[in-house]
Parts: sequence; structure tokens; C-alpha cells
Amino acid sequence: MITSSQNQKIKDAITLRNKSSERRTQNKFTIEGLREINLAVANGYVIDTLFVCEDFVKTCLPEIKQRIEVSKSVFAKLAMRENSDGLFAIANTKYLQFDKIRLTENPFIIVVESVEKPGNLGAILRTADAANADAVIVCDNLCDIYNPNVIRSSTGSLFTLQVLTCTSQQCFEFLKSKKIAIMAAELKASQFYHQTDMTQACAIVVGTEADGLSDFWINSADVRIKIPMLGTIDSLNVSVSTAIIVFEAMRQRKFN
Repeated sequence: MITSSQNQKIKDAITLRNKSSERRTQNKFTIEGLREINLAVANGYVIDTLFVCEDFVKTCLPEIKQRIEVSKSVFAKLAMRENSDGLFAIANTKYLQFDKIRLTENPFIIVVESVEKPGNLGAILRTADAANADAVIVCDNLCDIYNPNVIRSSTGSLFTLQVLTCTSQQCFEFLKSKKIAIMAAELKASQFYHQTDMTQACAIVVGTEADGLSDFWINSADVRIKIPMLGTIDSLNVSVSTAIIVFEAMRQRKFN
């Protein structure tokens, strides 16, 4: 059992948790919690190491060969959550390529441009999973998809979805090659989202929390759509806006 937070394995795990540069260099990331770890394993992620604090574990452990027991004080250094369940894993990253994306006959895709806040990206992934979207494409990403807060706020949906990172140009070329209509969510649009036909193959494109979509997507879109704003504030949180538009699309598609 590791009882010191100065142990090199613990220090390395904390660095990996905190630094996106380290995650990129090592091609590894951290996962906290049984639900998220199980979802990762079920969807083909390889767990490198599992840290376990038996004092907190209340359920059956996933079968991971490289298992290291740690004390309560050490686990408190690893964990980011309150009331954690005593499990913290290091896993190998996976980066999906365009030629590996599997699309349904009438695809529905969510495109996220330059979203900065991990909590917002995670919430969008959670919405995408709930709607069973074909894929989420993260363009010109300012937020590492393997940030622990993305995983936490997505409740593990990062692992259940096809998530791809790329440039906006690469995404545009892919959508055009698949004849997928591009629908840009934009404050100055003249067309309301609920008056737009989303039963066709389409991609909903949403932008940054502060600035919205770039001119690239506004000018490249087949249609620009907006949500009616009846009060004083002129916009919604990007994850909320995404959920509203996505579930209108699901309603039009009769949740099929």
C-alpha cells in the first residue's frame, strides 16, 4: 500500500491529472469513479493503472491487473471529487480519425468550435449521448477532451460517443463530403431553430461561450439558426443552447 503522497507514482498521476501537456506527451489520462472507469473499459479504453482506496470502495471493483492500494490521505490527493468512491485510474488515450467514423443512414452530428470550459464541453457530450448523436466533432479545441472535468461533467459520455478533434476546415470538408447540412447556431440569424428542418442529415455547429461562432462557420453554413430570446439577456450558456437545439432535432426525428 502507498501511504505517502510523495511516492513517485502518486506525483506522476497528479501531474497527469493536472496538465494537458503531460497527457499529450504520454498519451495517457486519468479517470475518477467506478461508473466512468467501467464505461471506458466497456468502450475499448485500456486501463494502465488502477489506484484503490478500500476505505471508500462500496462496490465490486473492475478487473484491472495493475492495481495499487493507497491510503485515505493519499487518495485525497488524487481525487478531485467530494464523496469519491475510492477508484482512480490511468488510461491510454484514443483519438478517432475521420475514416473510422461510423455514420447512420441519416446522421446527426454536433460540432463544437473552440469551447474553452471543460464543464460546458462535458455537458454537451452528455446531451449528445442522451440524443444518441452519431458523433461530436470538437474543432480548434481550446479544451483538452481528456481534461478530468470534461470526463466528470460528461458523466463518462466521452467514452460512449464517437468524439473527434480537428480543425474547422477539416470538419467542413468531412461534412461536405458526406452531404451533411451545416446548421450554425448564431445570435444574428434570421431563422429560428424550431422552424428549421432537422430531419435531414445535418450537423449543428455551436461556438465559444464569449464570442459565438467564427466567421468561418457563419459563412460556411447552409443555414444559420437562433433560439428566441424574450428577456433582457441575449444569449444562453453554450451547453444549454446545444441541448435545446439537439432535442428539437430529436423531436422532429420522432426520437428515432
